[in-house]
Amino acid sequence: MFTVEQIEKAHEKVKSGADFPKYIQEIKLMGVIAFETWVTDSHTVYFGENDFQTHSLPQYENLTIADDTDGEKFVRYLKSHQQGETDYFTFCRHCAVTGIEKWFVSLHAMTCTYYDKAGNEILVESIPQ
Repeated sequence: MFTVEQIEKAHEKVKSGADFPKYIQEIKLMGVIAFETWVTDSHTVYFGENDFQTHSLPQYENLTIADDTDGEKFVRYLKSHQQGETDYFTFCRHCAVTGIEKWFVSLHAMTCTYYDKAGNEILVESIPQ
């Protein structure tokens, strides 16, 4: 199975949202089938076959997630990030201020779903292949 260290090495190549699809392909080849990232501190739970799970440590000091969700503003921030205009930490701060608590990536469905604190789906995106 894969390790967090292998995943983090692949993630080091990601400089902006524009690099995300290549990262997804690389970790998919490792055996990752899904992962869930929490905006508060960017810890991530990675899922593999046969109920395999591993998780990363927090990546930064805790961010406060806004209680009110601004989906339209979030989508603008996301598009900016995907075009390479922001780094990862800036994107996470943007998620926090717009009320995004986490995202869940399914490598089977090739989707990334963003959720607010109440567990509501805010956006489901297809990951380019």
